[in-house]
Amino acid sequence: MSEIAEKVKGLNIPKHVAVIMDGNGRWAQEQGQPRTYGHAAGAEVVENMVEIVSDAGIEFFTVYAFSTENWKRSEEEVSVLFSLFAVYLQKLMKKSMENNVRCFIIGSREGLDKELIDVINELEEKTKENTGLTFNIAINYGGRDEIVRAVKKIAVDLIAGNITPEDISENLISENTDTAGMPDPDLMIRTGGEERISNFLPWQLAYTEFYFTDVNWPDFDEDELVKAIKKFNGRERRFGGVIK
Repeated sequence: MSEIAEKVKGLNIPKHVAVIMDGNGRWAQEQGQPRTYGHAAGAEVVENMVEIVSDAGIEFFTVYAFSTENWKRSEEEVSVLFSLFAVYLQKLMKKSMENNVRCFIIGSREGLDKELIDVINELEEKTKENTGLTFNIAINYGGRDEIVRAVKKIAVDLIAGNITPEDISENLISENTDTAGMPDPDLMIRTGGEERISNFLPWQLAYTEFYFTDVNWPDFDEDELVKAIKKFNGRERRFGGVIK
């Protein structure tokens, strides 16, 4: 049994954990380094965390890597981030095949370089038969943008006569989101001290438990994940009902 499995033994393990990886830039500045240094350190934490969450028994892991709003950052920072993505996704391909991880990149492909899209397509294709952890990376993702894209797909089917207005339901909308076929997150973790969802999975987080921590993402480790899972275990999940 792995170390993390021992630490969470007997706990109710969330099936799907989503993470807003905040605090990379602030962490770097505290070290007297440029913000881009923090992003590189944060990428290493993601790499380690994929194995940790899998060993903990988590089945779906979704991280917020780059939002549609992040294009507003400096050209240098955006350029470094996308260079990191290209390198990281190549490494992830090998690691995922070794660890039976299935990978998806959620978000809009619009505006991404063809080279990066090619790497994304190859990663998803190579790992699609893997049966272990499902790892989602949100790149160029915005929750409202995702809902707009889902509505547009439904509208096309409606115009084509494939569905009627009466067919439109919560399930149909869910089936047209980027996480179609996956359970909604049970636990959403945000590092870095902020307490908002920042346009991350607004449809899917309707009944998710939130865990906020002041720890910056580059300092987030196995023990911090255990703290979040223990906090999750102290919640009563009612889903709008009443616990008797």
